[in-house]
Amino acid sequence: MSAVPAEDAVPAEDGAVPTENSPAGDLRSAVAGLDLKPALEAVLMVVDEAATEEHLAKVLQRPRRAVAVALRELADEYTVQGRGFELRLVAGGWRYYTRPAYAAAVEGFVLDGQHARLTQAALETLAVVAYRQPVSRSRVSAVRGVNCDGVMRTLLQRGLVEEAGAEPETGAILYRTTNYFLERMGLRGLDELPELAPFLPEADAIEAETQEGLPSFDPDAPDAPDTRDADDQTEL
Repeated sequence: MSAVPAEDAVPAEDGAVPTENSPAGDLRSAVAGLDLKPALEAVLMVVDEAATEEHLAKVLQRPRRAVAVALRELADEYTVQGRGFELRLVAGGWRYYTRPAYAAAVEGFVLDGQHARLTQAALETLAVVAYRQPVSRSRVSAVRGVNCDGVMRTLLQRGLVEEAGAEPETGAILYRTTNYFLERMGLRGLDELPELAPFLPEADAIEAETQEGLPSFDPDAPDAPDTRDADDQTEL
């Protein structure tokens, strides 16, 4: 038999000599029996950094030269087929990338969560904060008639509201809208808000229904039960 060139030799596990009947030997036999191109695709789908030909050859129990040829053929096939992704050789290894021609589609998908519409519960809560600011969480809950802890946390995370100190009498945290809120609403200032405040209860009217001595809202605390908003968990 002729000797196998060193660069085409199938790499072995470091320091391991698996027998045919051992679990490692069974796995190696199973991997070696796979079709090379689909196996490469499967592995490259889960890598978090470019994979070298040597590493892929070791994992798939194939000669490095065969792996290198298969990778280049796959890259050419994707280009000919006009796929939305491509296989690139970068930094000494191979990895999938989205094709530049479809960058707009990827950008739209990535930004969709940030530009999604506010839920009804979030809009109601944001409106109360906008017209009553600075306002405590308990007063917002009183106006809406439902616990608003979860929605307030979402608005804080989205940068639409922020803390504005504490109420002197009770120590309750106060909240106000942010400059980002004005930008998203297309307003130069709060004085450009529509005339909706007259339709909201006056502070004196809800004072008796609130208990400002309750612990201040903790953004990191678990959500309190909110039956009305239980199904309103859409990411904003």
